[in-house]
Amino acid sequence: MSVEAQAAKFVEARSAAIGFPDYPGPLPADLDQAYAVQLAEIGQWADRIAGWKVGRIAPPLVDALGEDRFVGPIFAATVLSAGAANDFAAIENGFSAFEAELVIVASADAPAGKTDWTADEAADLAGAMHIAVEVAGGPFAAANDLGPLTTIASFGGNNGLILGAEIADWRALSFDAIRCTTTIDGAVAGEAAASAIPGTPIAALAFALARTARMGRPIRKGDLISTGAITGVHVVRIGQRCTADFGAFGAIACTVVKAAPRG
Repeated sequence: MSVEAQAAKFVEARSAAIGFPDYPGPLPADLDQAYAVQLAEIGQWADRIAGWKVGRIAPPLVDALGEDRFVGPIFAATVLSAGAANDFAAIENGFSAFEAELVIVASADAPAGKTDWTADEAADLAGAMHIAVEVAGGPFAAANDLGPLTTIASFGGNNGLILGAEIADWRALSFDAIRCTTTIDGAVAGEAAASAIPGTPIAALAFALARTARMGRPIRKGDLISTGAITGVHVVRIGQRCTADFGAFGAIACTVVKAAPRG
């Protein structure tokens, strides 16, 4: 099955909000193959990219794959502003995970052709910072079980973003001081500081700047960079209630609902 045909299967299933159990075609063997499918999906999806999610690649695979993170597109129509109550859209029979994150807003276009970024350089492009929940997942039910390559090939494992309050004067704060507690149906599922993100969220931004540039889709001013799951990747099912509580910085409460087809 060609890359375009694989992408078309993901696009069709995501559009219909219907999950499927088996990967369409041969599993991607490396990052190049996985991102080829993702880029084909982006080309077939009728919406603009509003940002990128950053996910972790577990240490046992870092040496084999050559990178410790990955990215996936966040489409404009899937970005919601957090309210008192929020719908977390889960594709039925697909994979869904609740992830408490920090989002950094790019303050300028990334320079054309720059594919290597240090954390200090990335910090210069970091604008506002917000608390957020990544609506992680997609139509392929086994994406998370089979590892990062199939997640990358499944729209990067992103199905949306719920953008919460801005953290004022975040540069004056330690990432140790930005803490989150995630609860699912009232039980604590995870608790950590933003410093749990390896290298801090600024390192995740640096990775996103480099990887997207190599993909030919450099970050633009206003793009939302979701920097990684602070308290972990929490698998959820339709009907559950989940909250990412950042204490004095705000909280985002969600109910997991069945995703609707996209017109």
